[in-house]
Amino acid sequence: MDRKQIIEQGKTSLGIEFGSTRIKAVLIDENAEPLASGDYTWENRLENGIWTYTLNDIYTGMSACYKSLKDDVREKYSVTLTDVGSIGISAMMHGYIALDGEDNLLAPFKTWRNTVTGQASEILTEEFGFNIPQRWSVAHLYQTVLGHEEHLKRIKKLSTLAVYIHYMLTGEFVAGVGEASGMFPIDSDTLDYDGVMVSKFDALVKKQGYDFGIKDLLPKSLPAGVRAGVLTEKGALLLDKEGDLKSGIPFCPPEGDAGTGMTATDSVRERTGNVSAGTSIFSMTVLEKPLSGVYREIDMVTTPSGKPVAMVHCNNCTGEIDSWIRLFSEVLSLAGKEVKKSELYDMLYFKAMEGDPSGAGITAFNFISGEPVADVDEGRPMYMRKPDSKLNLADFMRVQLYSAFAALKLGNDILLKKENVTLDNISGHGGLYKTEGVGQKITAAALNTKVTVMKTAGEGGPWGMAVLAAYMLANNGSQTLEDYLDSRVFANAQSSTVLPDEKDVKGFESFMEGYTSALGIARQAAQYY
Repeated sequence: MDRKQIIEQGKTSLGIEFGSTRIKAVLIDENAEPLASGDYTWENRLENGIWTYTLNDIYTGMSACYKSLKDDVREKYSVTLTDVGSIGISAMMHGYIALDGEDNLLAPFKTWRNTVTGQASEILTEEFGFNIPQRWSVAHLYQTVLGHEEHLKRIKKLSTLAVYIHYMLTGEFVAGVGEASGMFPIDSDTLDYDGVMVSKFDALVKKQGYDFGIKDLLPKSLPAGVRAGVLTEKGALLLDKEGDLKSGIPFCPPEGDAGTGMTATDSVRERTGNVSAGTSIFSMTVLEKPLSGVYREIDMVTTPSGKPVAMVHCNNCTGEIDSWIRLFSEVLSLAGKEVKKSELYDMLYFKAMEGDPSGAGITAFNFISGEPVADVDEGRPMYMRKPDSKLNLADFMRVQLYSAFAALKLGNDILLKKENVTLDNISGHGGLYKTEGVGQKITAAALNTKVTVMKTAGEGGPWGMAVLAAYMLANNGSQTLEDYLDSRVFANAQSSTVLPDEKDVKGFESFMEGYTSALGIARQAAQYY
């Protein structure tokens, strides 16, 4: 069967992911091969101190993204897209969407980017004995409780962006367990919200004069592989304003971007993990057993099938490197040399690998914004060297790359050294891995673990969401998500693997000694400049 016939017969799966700056749709066949894609660029706005998107932004972006996909199908295959086999919705995790009994929005949508819940985060972490980051939905809810916000008298549902869109398209108020784990802590044995913490939260709310229960507000938690509703007639028109898309298409549970990233890199089995490195950086490590302690540097979430995952999320990664690349590009322009940006990145990244593995007495902080993992409240990018250190390009660039991974290493050192977590492999994806081998070698040195980059990793979260939708269609209860990915999706995947080099591992550790001893300067810098 050729691709045109596959599309005409609806033997496909569609994933749509709402990222921070782009909404993207990917259509795949039954073997997870991409057939077509579409996208739409959008941007959050700062209104009254809150990072948000309006409902109009959401609906306009969704339909425009779908139309872009539909146009791509028509251009490539001369087919009008009317049916697909399954659909999955994903989006940036966490945040706060409050709805009343008629599903009206009660307050502006708060994205994960908002850090306005410090008081609630501290109280809940102490009460639960479980780290509750500021961006989590329950932290946003409890902060509104502490502030006795008026809309709480009418709240009936607490949602994230992915859950909300799925609900509007299907009428089913549900969340994939991975997405749910970023709203409220999950019990991986029951794949439901942790009962002890539910009781503790309800008691806290009652003390503040409210009588709602948190489970009455939260979406139902569902594991990957189950059906989570079908596209309604109203939902079909929300997606396809031209009216060609049929209703009745089955949906898998909506997931967060962390879950789709794990799926897209085949990192859902115990002792595996992935690192996503771009403007920000985060790692996801699938655990064999619970951690022995509570750490503010580590968020506990789950895979789409409910296995516990330790997440280290850092706000800063390549932003400062990008600034230096622009500076070097400007110098070259002055000399009459125009070099493509991608070529300049490659040149400088490869040069970095010639540098001293220890950093040669140089350190740098890439904190454009605050970095909670490093306990830095406000960002001030800095570069420092000792007077007797040599200033050369190779060492300078190597330290810039080290700096991009240093905060991530702080969190992962807790996992790997203090908690003795075992990692068989890390999959790398994101812009930093585009230069062949370099990002892998730095990651392997930082985490002392072999690092794999797959060809399919570039397809990203929307492709991972489409894969979850395809798994729902193929799932008959006999194959786990882990086995499905290994045998059906990644069995013949092209990849490259780098082992940690002992010299680089020791060098990174030496760099970290200077980095951690100088962190006090970074923490105080904003007081003086």
